[in-house]
Amino acid sequence: MQIPIFTVDAFTNRPFSGNPAAVCLLENDLDEDLHQKIATEMNLSETAFIRKLHPGDDFTKSSCFGLRWFTPASEVPLCGHATLAAAAVLFHVQKNTNSVLTFMTLSGELKARQVEGHIVLDLPLYFTYPQVLQEVEELIKAAVGDMVVQDLRYSPDTKKLLVRLSDAYERSVLEELQVSAQSFLSAEKTGKVKGLILTLKGNSSGKHKGHDFYSRYFSPWYGVLEDPVTGSAHAVLSSYWSEQLGKKEMLAFQCSRRGGELKISLRNDGRVDIAGQIAVVLKGNLTF
Repeated sequence: MQIPIFTVDAFTNRPFSGNPAAVCLLENDLDEDLHQKIATEMNLSETAFIRKLHPGDDFTKSSCFGLRWFTPASEVPLCGHATLAAAAVLFHVQKNTNSVLTFMTLSGELKARQVEGHIVLDLPLYFTYPQVLQEVEELIKAAVGDMVVQDLRYSPDTKKLLVRLSDAYERSVLEELQVSAQSFLSAEKTGKVKGLILTLKGNSSGKHKGHDFYSRYFSPWYGVLEDPVTGSAHAVLSSYWSEQLGKKEMLAFQCSRRGGELKISLRNDGRVDIAGQIAVVLKGNLTF
């Protein structure tokens, strides 16, 4: 059996930066256990599987497809960068002729469109609520030690904990922070956290001016110690920072080693557009 497979770096226009995802094009249904085996084999934070919804569908002409995402350890309900990567394979490699692609996913219908060299994802917007420090104190200590935490929020829809560091810190402090995400597993006692976002307000002056906020994202619960650039985390960050900054249009930067930039636009229908660029770095076939 042969399955076309691609590696796409998302939220960047340069190869070997941004967030890599593998994308598989499924002509036919795949045995359920093979999805996880392939994702484990690829060993990237996500492997996306695009499947045809009807027998007559075509990767070049059809506009609606099924989409699933797997980490090396498990299936996940939402992945932004792998959706960007999936849309890139259809638009740029398969030369799909539609202006908008729709993906049927565990998080409902997601749409992707091309705008001026970017691919724009239409994602759900997730709200956060104040989180009591005592419940997650050990987890936060494991993540940031004695650093000053300015705000603490929880997103029940995504099970993500948002930790905002003090505005007194510079971006370099977030970038240089040594995080042992493996220790989060034993430090998190509530069972309700599946992802940890560290975030920092942008600096309007200095060499990095222009970014409204910075972040790093960790999800050892899904087998991903640190994710380079995370669309789903920005579906949470967007609502938080929009409220804090009083802005609907924002530019964000995720400060992982690879790094990546996201253009954010809150919509009037309660969702969020997150745009990024891509680089296709590998084309091949899985054979088994």
